[in-house]
Amino acid sequence: MNRWHLPFVTLLLATTGLGLAVYKSRAFGLPFTPKSEAEVWTVEARVSVQSDGSSPVRLEMPIPGELPHLVRIQEDFISPVFGVVVNQQPEGRQAVWTARRLDGEAALYYRLQVAERLGAYTDTSRPPPYPRVPDYEEPFGAAIRSLLNEVRRQSADIESFSRQLLARYVKPGGDDRIQLLRARAATPLEHVQNLIHMLAGARIPARVAWTLSLSDGMRSGQLEPWLQIHNEQRWITLNPMTGASGLPDDRLIWTTGELPQIRAEGATVGTWSFAAARTHRDLLMVAKERAQDLGSALLDLSLLGLPLQTQNVYRLLLVVPVGALLVVVMRNVIGLQTFGTFMPILIAMAFRETRLLLGLLLFSSVVALSLLVRFYFEKLRLLLVPRLAAVVTVVVLVMTAISVFSHQLGMDRALSIALFPMVILAMTVERMSLVWEESGPWDALLQGAGSLVVAALAYLVMNQPSLEYLLFVFPELLLVVLALTLLMGRYTGYRLSELWRFRHLLRLSEENR
Repeated sequence: MNRWHLPFVTLLLATTGLGLAVYKSRAFGLPFTPKSEAEVWTVEARVSVQSDGSSPVRLEMPIPGELPHLVRIQEDFISPVFGVVVNQQPEGRQAVWTARRLDGEAALYYRLQVAERLGAYTDTSRPPPYPRVPDYEEPFGAAIRSLLNEVRRQSADIESFSRQLLARYVKPGGDDRIQLLRARAATPLEHVQNLIHMLAGARIPARVAWTLSLSDGMRSGQLEPWLQIHNEQRWITLNPMTGASGLPDDRLIWTTGELPQIRAEGATVGTWSFAAARTHRDLLMVAKERAQDLGSALLDLSLLGLPLQTQNVYRLLLVVPVGALLVVVMRNVIGLQTFGTFMPILIAMAFRETRLLLGLLLFSSVVALSLLVRFYFEKLRLLLVPRLAAVVTVVVLVMTAISVFSHQLGMDRALSIALFPMVILAMTVERMSLVWEESGPWDALLQGAGSLVVAALAYLVMNQPSLEYLLFVFPELLLVVLALTLLMGRYTGYRLSELWRFRHLLRLSEENR
């Protein structure tokens, strides 16, 4: 096989794993560390209505549609009297509240939770038609045409043209043309409509965007008109007071077009007010809801969609490959001897319940007592299978006895010894006794100690909450673990234990040089 095949495979695996993890983090905001929080804005619109109960009640209320820089996390319609449906109209979304009878006054609430949008927003709406050049009245027509010609010479595209025009319009003072045009508008809405009227002279599509400024603890907020222009690809929001492009993080577009009003039939609308509050929620849950709002199925195929009990199982299983990689490093690079490859990992998993020090003590006690009985069975000249069955029985009896005595002494933690895999313990006793007979007690104790050391290190690594969380949320990182394991499979150099063992020869070779 080509010598570049394995490096290519490992590079492909590592790149794929890291690439998927980075994409999920950037697209959905999945954190790389546990216990992270995301800032969430909760916006509530309250509408009070009153009716004499003589006829059915119907209310049409504009609500936010597409949010360019925010993601809709949750949307609630709250009213004990009204039912509600949401209609998608050409001018935007509308909540239609209906009630068969309403006698007196009632209140209805629309509550929206939004979080920051991490990825780029794609405007899927159709481009609006180019406006017709208005027939400007004089002397306003001459001022507008002169101003548009100057701005056209100093701009390069639709956005720069609109910002140049807006900057001149909002600049304090201004020349006679600007003062003449500003004098026609007395309210913020009239100023925005004035700008739209002027932009139509350059055939630039523009509209009013009704925005809500978000502030923590706000109780009676009001919608404010901003300017939106279309650059043939998307709508761009402009601040009509400063000329700045884009929406701040603390501003929400509620609707666009004409002055938003609640159309009512069979009732009278009282007050319409807005409240807002800033809270922090678990970033992982926000990322799941963000993915649902974006219509991505990537998180639906992740472990986050499994039942909670199954999730807890995989939180443990996903760290096993890391423990296996640690065993590979300890055996192939360090040169530490163990009983098998996976036995230290299984013991490390049992240490999660018994804790490390108590687990080492219990494991050593069970193996030592069972090993004494195994030596006795050797004198009975039993066959292999019956001997293993007898060792399993002894292991269970020793575990039972330790649990009973520990309970009498008030050491309830020692009851977790039952979590040790008894078959693995029996095989460990059998393997240790064979090594004892073939290579002597020193090699047997050395391999037993090596197994405990690797199990302890695997427990310390696998029991890290950050690692457990990282692999559970980004299981594709196991591809990186697989790549490292494959690379370790080609390592044929000296182990550290061998370098230490033959250190005297290395010194002699250096001296002879």
